[in-house]
Amino acid sequence: MSLEETCLFHIEDMDVEEIRMKLKEIYEALKERGYNPTNQIVGYLISGDLGYISSHKDARKKMQSMDRAKIVEILLEEFHNKK
Repeated sequence: MSLEETCLFHIEDMDVEEIRMKLKEIYEALKERGYNPTNQIVGYLISGDLGYISSHKDARKKMQSMDRAKIVEILLEEFHNKK
């Protein structure tokens, strides 16, 4: 890309990257506490009960700050793009 080209910036791309980063942090925090991160996150996504997410390293606060539907949307897009 040259300096004369216009760059497009999409706020949604930033939001998606922020959610990915938070999910990785939550996953690692759950793993550190000895939980199966996948099971815990799925339990939360299905039920909406934050009790599935440990408060270790602010994982619960991070999860609460994100829209569940957006998380599912991102996970489905990731799955589709890896095929």
